[in-house]
Amino acid sequence: MLDLYLAVDVGTGGLRSALLDAHGKILAYSHKEHDQIVPQFGWSEQRPMDWWQGTLDTIHDVLAKVDDASHRIAAICCCGQMHGTVLIDDDGQLTRDTVPLWNDKRSMPQVEAMRQALSQNDALERTANIPSPAWPASKLAWIAANDPEAFARSTTVLMPKDWINFKLTGRRAQDTSEASLSFLMDRHTRMWSPEMCKIAGVPFGMMPDLLKPVDILGTLQAEVAAHLGLDPSIPVLVGAGDYPMALTGSGICEAGLGSDVTGTSTIITLMHETPVLNAEVSNLLSASGIWGSFTLLDAGGDAVRWARRVFHENGRSYEDVAQKATEASVGSQNLFFLPYLSGERFGAHSNSRAQFFGLTASHELGDLHRSVLEGVAFSVRQKLGSLQGSHGRPDRIVAASGGAKSELWLQIKASMYDVPYLVPTELECGLVGAAMLMAEATGDVAGPKEAAAKMVSYSKEILPDPRWVEHYNRMMPIYTRLYETSKAFYDDLDAL
Repeated sequence: MLDLYLAVDVGTGGLRSALLDAHGKILAYSHKEHDQIVPQFGWSEQRPMDWWQGTLDTIHDVLAKVDDASHRIAAICCCGQMHGTVLIDDDGQLTRDTVPLWNDKRSMPQVEAMRQALSQNDALERTANIPSPAWPASKLAWIAANDPEAFARSTTVLMPKDWINFKLTGRRAQDTSEASLSFLMDRHTRMWSPEMCKIAGVPFGMMPDLLKPVDILGTLQAEVAAHLGLDPSIPVLVGAGDYPMALTGSGICEAGLGSDVTGTSTIITLMHETPVLNAEVSNLLSASGIWGSFTLLDAGGDAVRWARRVFHENGRSYEDVAQKATEASVGSQNLFFLPYLSGERFGAHSNSRAQFFGLTASHELGDLHRSVLEGVAFSVRQKLGSLQGSHGRPDRIVAASGGAKSELWLQIKASMYDVPYLVPTELECGLVGAAMLMAEATGDVAGPKEAAAKMVSYSKEILPDPRWVEHYNRMMPIYTRLYETSKAFYDDLDAL
């Protein structure tokens, strides 16, 4: 009986494999760390061979944890960190032992060159995004300029999970979710753009087949199947990047839904039928085929971590700090916190600063802690208008990562945005998303909505508090004025 799905996630911190059942429940899980190499400031690399060894080791591990698992695998699907630019030659050999990752910033000169070659409006119209050092286009341009010998030997560019797929099946391909953030895909045709390849200096022939995440890429190569003890006829899906896969696995697979991933930073995504063309918004084609308009704010859990360190010298637990915040009233006695402790990722003021405003002798420690939580939510609310475009407010937002564990923070956010929040029962959403694609590809479900209904459940729903909504609506214009007027001081502070 083929009743198990094998999911593989090529993470930045490590390689994960899992076996899931037809209802999206994780039956076995294995994780193996791999190193991130930092040759110099702003650079970030990893070795693809470490990913492959981790894949083999973790698959062996999960197969050993479930009875007769090797004979029960219905399909295999990979997801993984996006933008890591893997180059291989005609024989499938790596032309560089290491690859630049999503967080590698060395290609800024190439980004500037692309900004000169292409107007902002043209970039948005063609790709739904603007140039960034994260995108593979700029990484490839850097390699062409700085490692021309390796670039000349390269015949195909793959992303991390695509390279694992190549090792599994022998087929070279990428999926449309990865390609949508490559700065090389035409957003209208959802195919590689010869014009964008020319601007980036990337030979068009280097781009592999472009397929849908749910497509079946092929079957296992005989030697790989023998090594893993698996049937070589097992289908391997194309898969998707870890971020779009996590959106799918949290049930966000139709327009009108939103995602809040609050870890150290905050990623807010709203799902639409068409992308939002705005220089402060990035657009991702999701695994279900609709667009996710998103922005990343440096303000998030890092602000909570800062407050714990500064106010308590890390001497109190996060639970104690959260409990202290619950003692404060909505609005923290009209105390504002601008959470830009490390500046801002997007916009003209990357040198912005954090501040408390409105402090009085009546404020207590709990007010300061709650104000930090509210300040992060205010900063997100400032971006929601851009993310919505003309599509309107989302019906609900699904929370994930560390921020999903704080009920007070979820209550603040639901009321701040006047949108219900949901928390998935299974927080390993990327692995669940891979299982959902496998269920669709093998005919177990008819499509993403049916897969979500069958495989995604929620442990709680947080509704907006009407009294809090009204209070935050009155505070928001003041927060915006504080944000705008403070900009005049940032360069002066730098000059000091």
